[in-house]
Amino acid sequence: MFSESIINKVAVLGMSARYDASCSSSGSKRQNTAGSTGNGAFAGICHSWSDDGRCVSLLKILQSNACSYNCAYCINRASNPIERASLEPRELAAITMEFYRRNYIEGLFLSSGVCGNSHNAMERMVETLRILRKEERFNGYIHVKAIPGADTALVEKAGKLADRISVNIELPSQSSLALLAPQKKREAIITPMRYISERVQEAKENKRQHGRPTPFAPAGQSTQMIVGASPENDRQIMELAGAFYRHYGLKRVYYSAYVPVNKDERLPALSAPPLWREHRLYQGDWLLRYYGFSADELLRGGEGNFSPYFDPKTQWALANLHFFPVEVNKADYELLLRVPGIGVKSAKRIITARRVCYLNHDDLAKLGVVMKRACYFITTKGKYCGGYPMEADILAKVLRDRKAPQMFQPSLQMVLPI
Repeated sequence: MFSESIINKVAVLGMSARYDASCSSSGSKRQNTAGSTGNGAFAGICHSWSDDGRCVSLLKILQSNACSYNCAYCINRASNPIERASLEPRELAAITMEFYRRNYIEGLFLSSGVCGNSHNAMERMVETLRILRKEERFNGYIHVKAIPGADTALVEKAGKLADRISVNIELPSQSSLALLAPQKKREAIITPMRYISERVQEAKENKRQHGRPTPFAPAGQSTQMIVGASPENDRQIMELAGAFYRHYGLKRVYYSAYVPVNKDERLPALSAPPLWREHRLYQGDWLLRYYGFSADELLRGGEGNFSPYFDPKTQWALANLHFFPVEVNKADYELLLRVPGIGVKSAKRIITARRVCYLNHDDLAKLGVVMKRACYFITTKGKYCGGYPMEADILAKVLRDRKAPQMFQPSLQMVLPI
């Protein structure tokens, strides 16, 4: 049993960690070994995972919420009069092991405020990981946040102990960092991100050539951007995300709708977090990673933001009707992926099924195509069943969801994209 003091610290530090969205548990294959406790199965799950991709339970906590930084958007900023707490590495390791044994959690997501300086904060987290891995023999999933500005040697140690490591960019531009987080420097964030990328690739290459070397962050790295705290539009955010995927091989970029937790004249006056915008960015991100789109294609010309009324692929299709309608019995895989309502799985099924016979509209529905969107952009055996002319204004009226969920409704203070 833990003392009341420790329990109170866990409550405080757990609440302080709640705004970090980049705590994915995906991508690890860490296996249990004799004499060890726990295992990290593929998708970062210690015991099992659900067919629908349900996220497993992680102990999401800060080593300390004491912070010398005064970032305008952060609940833990130095000037906020909140309750502060810190856990020693052995205390946090003991809590993680006890929670795991009680089946409360299946892994750990560890971050920290910058207590003292970046080096000291990172050193305490690395020591927590060392105790868990080396002394407690914990083989469960661990995701650790690298503190910008910490010594490379500490990032190296963290990468060897954790399944995933992340460095949060937080804001999409240097000007926004200078305004809202003046103590953070862009280069201090990019440098460890670049180093982690190089070490992950090196570990993969060593494994390919030599078998089973000591892995480095086998589940890769991720980052997070806050949406709505600064003036950058969706196109700027998507361009930055695309650059991260291309140049640093990130597994995920997470988007966190800004929650107005602080009063600060540098911050926008939002009545609620822009959750619809966060959702659209995740949809756009999926198109970047799996559908072959670029940020320039998704938001071309004057379109700076995604529409709250159409998903990004439908928005792109309405702006590029010269590609449509697509004959599903002849189009290649890349073109099929650009049809609203056709996903990766259904496109592959179409390619396989049409080798046997020509497909009609009924066949497509059986293959998983969302026909209520796809029908306006395709033909089958030369037949178009959309029922409306291929004109952007007309199709936009047909496809626009006038009963959009509440999360898609923009705040009155936000500028609606046309």
